[in-house]
Amino acid sequence: MSKPKGFEKPIGARDYLPYAVERLRAIERNVLMCMSRWGYSQIMTPTMEYYDTVGVASSTSDQKLFKLLNNRGTTMVLRSDMTAPIARVVSSLLKEETLPIRLSYHANVYRSIEEEAGKEAEFFQTGLELVGDSSPEADAEVVALAVASLQAAGVKTFKIALGHVGFLNGILEEALPAQADAREVLKEGLLHRDYVGYREALSKLNITAMQKEELQGILRLRGGKEICKEALELSRRPLAQASIQHLCKVWEALEDYGVADHVLIDLTMIGDFSYYTGLIFEGYAAELGFPVCSGGRYDNLLQQFGRAVPATGFALKTNRILDGVNGIHSEKPLPTLIQYMASGRRKALEIASELRGKGDVVITRHVDGLDKIYESDTSDLYKEIFIFE
Repeated sequence: MSKPKGFEKPIGARDYLPYAVERLRAIERNVLMCMSRWGYSQIMTPTMEYYDTVGVASSTSDQKLFKLLNNRGTTMVLRSDMTAPIARVVSSLLKEETLPIRLSYHANVYRSIEEEAGKEAEFFQTGLELVGDSSPEADAEVVALAVASLQAAGVKTFKIALGHVGFLNGILEEALPAQADAREVLKEGLLHRDYVGYREALSKLNITAMQKEELQGILRLRGGKEICKEALELSRRPLAQASIQHLCKVWEALEDYGVADHVLIDLTMIGDFSYYTGLIFEGYAAELGFPVCSGGRYDNLLQQFGRAVPATGFALKTNRILDGVNGIHSEKPLPTLIQYMASGRRKALEIASELRGKGDVVITRHVDGLDKIYESDTSDLYKEIFIFE
């Protein structure tokens, strides 16, 4: 393997130039402020965690974790999401806090990737967790806040699709109780939106025509509020019924939040994280064909850290918003350029200090003589001040 050149960086890593950083920080700042107004407090956790705690608890597959050994030979991981680290903190440092606990974050996370173009091994997430409330009201709050956060991030046109892990699990487990492999094949088809493959796998199953019709009917369950009624009629199975009733209550709350126009129901959604247990959702911007936001309920995760409490949350995929959505544009006032000769230095620096105290951006430049002053027209770049004495 050849030695990397001085200007090269690892595959999946990225440099953020000043303009991109300004937009990224603006998105971060606006979204965290939005979350703060809803009562969420920001938390920061280490970039590096123990594999045997956070690494194992994460739903990221083992092959996608960045692992390393510390000087004692203990296996560490770079965090692959923020949900597992926050679960660790809530179960330890915040164990005595009154529930529910509302936490927000902005952080870089890491996932190992194949060496293919367009994939990022390090990226940013801005999100939140609501811990200690299992009600439909809590799910509705998180979805409504996802709508508000996308708007704060500058995403103007988007839809959030709601699904429910319990509904799909209820139908699949009762229709295929002893066929775990078949259930996984069907779930994979739904996860990758491979409906042709789903139908083909379904046609090969040794089940009754009525069961096949029921499982085929899942593909029709996409739309508005009417899907709740259709789903209740499709399956009478207890878990599926309870899941849809929960989803109906979430929808009713979202109507009262005034955000139902941004939401649709898609019961073909399965979620790509194994720790989801209930409501799941994804947000899609009009400009992009992949999610800019995802979240859901994960009531069993905190048990792995010794605290059996329910939780729900979501994360904005900040990099995708930065790169693909024509939203936030930083409108900065022109910086002030103060050019001065030695005899006017004190006065120039006093003016610079005064302007900076008011929040202005000020650049100072010493010149040896009038002939050294910028000759080109920089009026579109700076507000210029000349101090000669």
